Amino acid sequence: MMLKLLVVADDFTGALDTGVQFSSLGARAKVVTSPQYDLSRTKGLDVLIFDSETRHKDSGTAYRVVYDFVKRVKDFGVEFVYKKTDSGLRGNIGSELAGAMDALGLEGMAFVPAFPAMSRVTRNGVHYIKGVPVAESMFGSDPFEPVKFSDVREIIATQTDKQGIRVYDAETDGDMVAIAGRLGHEGLRLTAGCAGFAGVLAHVLGYHGKPQEVWGMPAKFVMLCGSVNPVTRSQMDYARGEGFVYEALNVEQKLDPTWPGSSECEEAAKGWLEEFGSSHAIIDANNPDETAQTEEYIHAHGLSIDEVRVNISRAIGGAGRALMDQGLDARLMCVGGDTLLALMDAVGVHELVPMYEVELGVVLTSFEYGGKNYYIMTKSGGFGERELLVNLAGK
Repeated sequence: MMLKLLVVADDFTGALDTGVQFSSLGARAKVVTSPQYDLSRTKGLDVLIFDSETRHKDSGTAYRVVYDFVKRVKDFGVEFVYKKTDSGLRGNIGSELAGAMDALGLEGMAFVPAFPAMSRVTRNGVHYIKGVPVAESMFGSDPFEPVKFSDVREIIATQTDKQGIRVYDAETDGDMVAIAGRLGHEGLRLTAGCAGFAGVLAHVLGYHGKPQEVWGMPAKFVMLCGSVNPVTRSQMDYARGEGFVYEALNVEQKLDPTWPGSSECEEAAKGWLEEFGSSHAIIDANNPDETAQTEEYIHAHGLSIDEVRVNISRAIGGAGRALMDQGLDARLMCVGGDTLLALMDAVGVHELVPMYEVELGVVLTSFEYGGKNYYIMTKSGGFGERELLVNLAGK
């Protein structure tokens, strides 16, 4: 059976929360991270999701990575392509949409950035997060990829001069269903949006089954957090108040690039496991109580903001690997695409299978490491209510 749909996402959590829109309806889906992925391995798959890891790249690099992969899959014979974008409009949206269009030889495409179920809507071309224009929301103050404009067309225009990208307003799921109906088969050949419109596309493409069953998930819940998003911080604070064990990486652990592969990392993991016992736990790479010390370390070592982001991600990924190597038996949770990718790099895993949504915006995924099957939940930093972690641990 020929591959039906290619999804291209710019980060790992985005790849998973979009892929699960299809796998939860019975589609056979896989998330991969290698641009050189062997397409012959898609035999038996309905949906291939490629994590391009281009959110933090320059615009030209992002265009080329998307163009090359979409062109290769087009030549392989895929019928539909969906360019997944961040629901907060971070990243190289315009250049990546242009890359997909050029790879398919198209002059136009539909872009539906809304996700009404998560209070992200587009009205008169302006994108809103819980009623606030996106540039004035938490995404406007993102420390790595701040969104500077709220008009979607203005964001696109800063990155590409393509004129054929049509931005659609949507404030309800019904709006998005209507848009898909108007586009028809040819109009759906290349579309873009976040997980919201992907869910509509999954139904339009005819998937109406059930996700595969999950067996033998451990009771203990361990979260690996590399996010600085205030929504996630609120969730962790609430979980700590409900009895979660909390461990924060110190300044050297999270910023010294040699720490993740060191014996000190392994010793830290042993100590954490003893501290956890049978309790749910959090490993956090962004202790707010050490902000001043962190800034001093960054200044003293001349670290760029990109080096800080990469070092923190690798530290939390190395911590997760060390915990698994020391015998951790738990359901894992990773918050933030950089964190998840760092963990997968640390354990040498480049393919994951999305299972289903545990809660809106929270995806259960499986992977194998060291001869053992692990289940890991993922979410973007800005998703979820304050009680989310406690609710997830209780499931």
